Amino acid sequence: MVEYRVIEDAEGLEAACQALAAGHGPVAVDVERASGFRYSQRAYLVQVFRRDAGVYLFDPPAIGDMTPLQAAIGGEEWVLHAASQDLPSLREIGLEPPSIFDTELAARLLGHDRVGLGAVVEDTLGITLDKAHSAADWSTRPLPQAWLEYAALDVLLLVDVRDVLTEELAEQGKTELAAEEFQAVLERAPKPPREEPWRRLSGLHTVRGRRGLAVARALWTAREEYAREQDVSPGRLVPDRALVAAVRADPASKQELSKVKEFTGRASRSQLDRWWAAIEAGRADESLPPERGSGDSLPPPRAWADRNPAADARLKAARPDVEKIAEELGMPTENLLTPDTLRRLAWTPPEPIDVASVSAALAAQGARPWQIERTAQAITDAFVRSVQTVSDAPETAS
Repeated sequence: MVEYRVIEDAEGLEAACQALAAGHGPVAVDVERASGFRYSQRAYLVQVFRRDAGVYLFDPPAIGDMTPLQAAIGGEEWVLHAASQDLPSLREIGLEPPSIFDTELAARLLGHDRVGLGAVVEDTLGITLDKAHSAADWSTRPLPQAWLEYAALDVLLLVDVRDVLTEELAEQGKTELAAEEFQAVLERAPKPPREEPWRRLSGLHTVRGRRGLAVARALWTAREEYAREQDVSPGRLVPDRALVAAVRADPASKQELSKVKEFTGRASRSQLDRWWAAIEAGRADESLPPERGSGDSLPPPRAWADRNPAADARLKAARPDVEKIAEELGMPTENLLTPDTLRRLAWTPPEPIDVASVSAALAAQGARPWQIERTAQAITDAFVRSVQTVSDAPETAS
């Protein structure tokens, strides 16, 4: 049985903050959301642990102003697991760490085979955590005691895990590069909104014609607006496959829409007027979307040989060299250099192709100094080598 205190009001918040401020060392922080249940990504529970202070479970919706907590722990290092997932929710309620230690990211950099919280705790401390409630609806009130104990355990051991991983990083000579990665996570700007988010509808590829796409867009937009209004995950109202089924059925009337068997979901019939209005709006829309989305995405690499042979040669030359460096460092390739970064560099290489220009191009795409130091020379050599590969290729007969 883990000891913890649930904080639901200003009085409890003040006492908890006094205790946390009097504790010592880093502060373990975790967030529980209601992903898959709610539209928002707000924090429904914030767990905090500090040595000599204990575990506190804060209920932000009930408390409101979390400023005292920021004041109590805002000058300490925060230990999080998969910090990039939790930081937006923390910032939304005014909680901002000055520095972080990300136990998941550290485990990746160290080459751990498993990087989930339960696995990292087991690998470092030999303790098995029960992760049964990780996908629970944390907007539920009151929260069951079993869920609260689960939440408390998520932070109770996190500082101990950090200490073990810190030693491992030092042993592998990765302390400085880990610090760069942690800082990059902390400073990373939010991703800009997608230009056409409706194109992420699962099954949209089965919709034919620009008019069909316009209807799909209108249905997606109507569902999004209603989901935001109700603070419910869109897929719980009407699943993607149901929206696509409605488009493909091409109903002639609201009654016909109601008879489409595949048009399911808890709001598929209760909000039938809404969905029919969206279908009519999509059919009347004069601004038809193109068959393919715009965006700045690159073609899939399998198409490069035909569309951009030189880029294909550069990618095929550089990728195995980068993978080899990652293997020597004992970490996943994507933590050494993201595949998208290498693909963009291969598609549009700098001029001239030398270490300085490749280094600058990597930096412009957000690569950290340690990543550039370890990959720029290898990428440069591979790109230069690929030029000879292309020039030696036999010409296609006309």
